[in-house]
Amino acid sequence: MTELGTKANPRTDRIAVDGRPLRPPAEPLYILLHKPINVVTTLSDPEERPTVRQLLPQIRERVFPVGRLDFHSSGLLLFTNDGELALRLTHPRYGIRKTYRVKVKGVPTPEALEQLAAGVRLEEGKTAPAEVRIERSQEGKTWLEITLGEGRKREVRRMCERVGYPVEKLSRVRLGPLTLGKLPPGHHRMLTEREVRDLRRAVGLN
Repeated sequence: MTELGTKANPRTDRIAVDGRPLRPPAEPLYILLHKPINVVTTLSDPEERPTVRQLLPQIRERVFPVGRLDFHSSGLLLFTNDGELALRLTHPRYGIRKTYRVKVKGVPTPEALEQLAAGVRLEEGKTAPAEVRIERSQEGKTWLEITLGEGRKREVRRMCERVGYPVEKLSRVRLGPLTLGKLPPGHHRMLTEREVRDLRRAVGLN
């Protein structure tokens, strides 16, 4: 049997096209950042606001945030140069669930909680069902834990506002199998091998 083509290992062989060497592919990187509030989820900002990329000065490789957290929100933000993984984590087809801790004004009624869980009608359509529970209430404020599999722009904030309970604080604490843990705001860490395996498995990658 004759096998067509020539095989090469891009990490060990020198490969050139028209005499110009090709750069070897970058090693895959997976970085978990605790995004603080008042930082934009972009690599640069025309208004010169602080960006999440500025929080990773030691990372020389080009990495990109997976998904977004708005300017006033904090929490878990994943960076990677693994394009296929990033695509699947953000594609609705894979339904990767995200959990948020949300502080709202007031104490939501059972009816409001049921509405959040069943789906809230926004301008672009009704949201998918969510898991909602009260963590605690005090002094007219309530901490909620909300888990959902969608990623619409400012979705959690708009859902809560729609049922009459504006958001004062919002932090993402889980993305699929990843958890924020006790990582302080503004700090980052590399994912462990096990976390990478679990994350890839969650979106059907081996």
